[in-house]
Amino acid sequence: MATLLYRLGRFSYRHPWRVLVVWLLLVGGTLGGGIALGGQTQESFEIPGTESQAALDRLEAVFPSVAGASATAVIVDEDGSRIESSEAVIERITAAIDRIDGIDSAVSPFDEYAGKAISDDHSMAIIRVQFDGVATDVTVATLEELVDTATIGEDAGLRVEFGGQVFQDTSFGLTVTEVIGVVFAGLVLVITFGSLLAAGMPLLSALIGVGIVMGLITTLSAFTTVSSSAPLLALMIGLAVGIDYALFIVSRHRAQLAHGEEPEESAAMAVGTAGSAVIFAGVTVIIALLGLLVVGIPFLSVMGIGAAVAVFIAMGVATTLLPALLGLAGARMIPKTGSRAQRRFTASADESRSMGARWVRGVTKHPWLATIAVVAILGTVAIPAASLTLSLPDGGSEPEGSTQREAFDLVTEGFGPGYNGPLVVALDITQTIDIQDDLEAIAADLEKLDDVDFVSQGFPDDGLDTAIIQVTPSSSPDSEETKALVQTIRDLAPEMERTYDIPIFVTGTTAIGIDISNRLSNALVPFGLIVVGLSILLLMMVFRSVLVPIKAAVGFLLSVVASFGVVVAVFQWGWLGDLIGVDNPGPILSFMPILLMAVLFGLAMDYEVFLVSGMREEFVKTGKALSSVRHGFASSARVVTAAALIMFFVFFAFVPEGSGTIKPIALGLAVGIAFDAFLVRMTLVPALMALFGNAAWWLPAWLDKLLPNVDIEGEQLREHRHELEWASTQSALSMSAEYLVAGTAQRGLGPISLAVPRGAVVIASGDRHDRRIMGATLSGILPPVSGMVQVLGYPLPSHSDQVNKRVALSEIGGTPYSEDATSMDAMLRERIEMTQHWKRTPRTSATVASWISRVNDVLADVTARRTIPIAADTNVNALRQLERSIALAAIGLAEGTDVVFFDRFDQFAEAEDEAVFLTAVTRLADPSVTILFGTGRPVTAASEIDRGDRAVIVVDLYLLAPEGLLR
Repeated sequence: MATLLYRLGRFSYRHPWRVLVVWLLLVGGTLGGGIALGGQTQESFEIPGTESQAALDRLEAVFPSVAGASATAVIVDEDGSRIESSEAVIERITAAIDRIDGIDSAVSPFDEYAGKAISDDHSMAIIRVQFDGVATDVTVATLEELVDTATIGEDAGLRVEFGGQVFQDTSFGLTVTEVIGVVFAGLVLVITFGSLLAAGMPLLSALIGVGIVMGLITTLSAFTTVSSSAPLLALMIGLAVGIDYALFIVSRHRAQLAHGEEPEESAAMAVGTAGSAVIFAGVTVIIALLGLLVVGIPFLSVMGIGAAVAVFIAMGVATTLLPALLGLAGARMIPKTGSRAQRRFTASADESRSMGARWVRGVTKHPWLATIAVVAILGTVAIPAASLTLSLPDGGSEPEGSTQREAFDLVTEGFGPGYNGPLVVALDITQTIDIQDDLEAIAADLEKLDDVDFVSQGFPDDGLDTAIIQVTPSSSPDSEETKALVQTIRDLAPEMERTYDIPIFVTGTTAIGIDISNRLSNALVPFGLIVVGLSILLLMMVFRSVLVPIKAAVGFLLSVVASFGVVVAVFQWGWLGDLIGVDNPGPILSFMPILLMAVLFGLAMDYEVFLVSGMREEFVKTGKALSSVRHGFASSARVVTAAALIMFFVFFAFVPEGSGTIKPIALGLAVGIAFDAFLVRMTLVPALMALFGNAAWWLPAWLDKLLPNVDIEGEQLREHRHELEWASTQSALSMSAEYLVAGTAQRGLGPISLAVPRGAVVIASGDRHDRRIMGATLSGILPPVSGMVQVLGYPLPSHSDQVNKRVALSEIGGTPYSEDATSMDAMLRERIEMTQHWKRTPRTSATVASWISRVNDVLADVTARRTIPIAADTNVNALRQLERSIALAAIGLAEGTDVVFFDRFDQFAEAEDEAVFLTAVTRLADPSVTILFGTGRPVTAASEIDRGDRAVIVVDLYLLAPEGLLR
């Protein structure tokens, strides 16, 4: 991973304009597509698989006039007169509403089927409005016409307010406070880097990424239902992680530049090392967010996917667009000599007098005190979380002054809180013959239940398949009493079915909201266990430790529960609510906790990686536990502090002016980040690491073998750089190796050290299996077990693709060609066209003729006996052994590579034929081509080879094989 990112960073640095243009085209294309398609967010709280949703689906099929979206027009006489005195005006309003396209019916409060639609004090009336379809089908034009009917009442001195889910505000966008949050993030970046240029890059890259996300979500909303919370959540997370991920990479780049690294190499290394941690952190966030799909709630799944896409794009921007911007800046990113930034980046952790260094020394000096203090603080803050109550947003969560909020408050005041969320009891009446009497009896039974304020008469559909009874609770839709009433009706359903032979189901907006909250509450603990288990497994792979992951998971849980406590205290209990615009405390948004856990998990692991990876790296070098904790913390504390502050400012900026659904999520994320970064990661973690000592890095050997090694700190990249530097010193050699071991860990061949000049001949004798292993290793097919090896300046195994293209393998004891290609002409054409991608052209024919001529010249020159000239149609398989071998060697050389491996799986009939063959090959090959020849017996005739100016190197693989070493 680190090596791939290193190459990606180098490519982006070298081609900045190409990369920048691609990203700008993506921004323009996605935003333009979303605007052109006219996508709009809509609220649709569906929950497949529940009783309420199944009943609603049945009503949509057989009783569509009551299954669609509904709204209420609440009418109050401003003069305080009895509402009946305005009956004529109200009837005109009702008739006007009934004529609007998209509205199925409007029921006047004076209608015999209106139920309780006039308040007890006769000051207020309700017109019930039923739409043709569900809420997502209701158009803006229909709602505008509906609201315009209020003018009829206003002209007569009546106040008219409209309520219902269809009126919820689903718009989204940046306000002044969100912009201020970005400005604060920019100030943190300027202070961190001491450079406007360096500070601007994370902001610019994050804004480009967010633009793409907003475009994608807007485009998606044109084809499917997307809640208004989805783009806001993606916007928050996209901004926060986009800035943070770029911060980590730019910080690493600036530090390397301060130590004298070349800008291009530094940018590539920063992407390879810090970028690996970014990818790890991003993947953990994405996995957690996509885990929301398991809950099975469509609108929550869309939110999770949108946020996951935002994180994915932030990862892509940080590892491609950012190094392109660094390429445009070039040497201007180097901290000025003598500047504060230069001194900060070059000071060693031991010499540092920074706040972070002083802090970690104090924490590790008194680890027990620090641990107890953090647990006590977070435990105290978490106490309100025990009172967590979940619910979906309703009219009471809308902004003050909005018509839906006014309608909600008026209904609560005039009729009671339950009238804002009546329950719909659906009845299957296909098996009863006394429909009306049974409906009246069931309604009477429902009236006797606790917390019931009003029960309407039963209304059957035209086909007499289904009937509905509306039950209005005494309590508000989000109260525990209403939840208990829903459960009571469901518990009584089997008994009622036995009594009346009528199956009963509870549905409606309130029941669906309760079912969603119950499912989310039930999923909270399993989801938390999955997240915690995932964090432990991932961190075990990263840090090769048991205690470090457990400590990280416990810290994560402390942060999450403490953030829940703050949200409950502010939004449910009302503490300090006036400061951030919480004017109607109540139950917490039902999907807030699970979203909070998903996002905080990835961000917490992000900070854990950046802090603890430095500790592990130092411990591996020194073996000193305490000094490793202090050194690793001091070298990472500043960038983690900056990242946490940026996250806090960006998230908190969505609290004061955010929508009712996004406020608790934003506050929970803001305080959760603060708790996790400053109390858990920067206080509890170093304290516990100091207490654990060397035991912090213990991992059982059997578990170490099972877990894959995740190189997020770029150790493999550093080894790769070392290989490249070593290979650059071997430019005069065709291939070289230092203590190379080939084969497998169970059966290694070596160690061997080689130094083969260009154009040399290497004769390797040994077992055929060992010869093949060595050939496959030196040609880039099989990675070496250990040691250093390069071929033509390319180190292996990192550049195996380049080596494989420049090395040919040729069997000269057989014919590894298709059965149809047996003639010399056909074999040469097949090899040339296959390897050099030539079409059948005169150029190919000329090359074939040239090789045939060269073979005949060499045969005549090196063999004492009489040979038969080889023609284009000569069957190579019919030739004698020596001539066939030379012909096959020419075919292998025709591939045009710099290195050719020849191997025989049988022996020459005459011992001297081997020397003749090698002499022929040296004549056929260009002087710069390196030749390797594998044979089954030790070469005794090497001195008899007419080598010309070529060096001849003899290697006995028998001595390198394990059984040879044992001899």
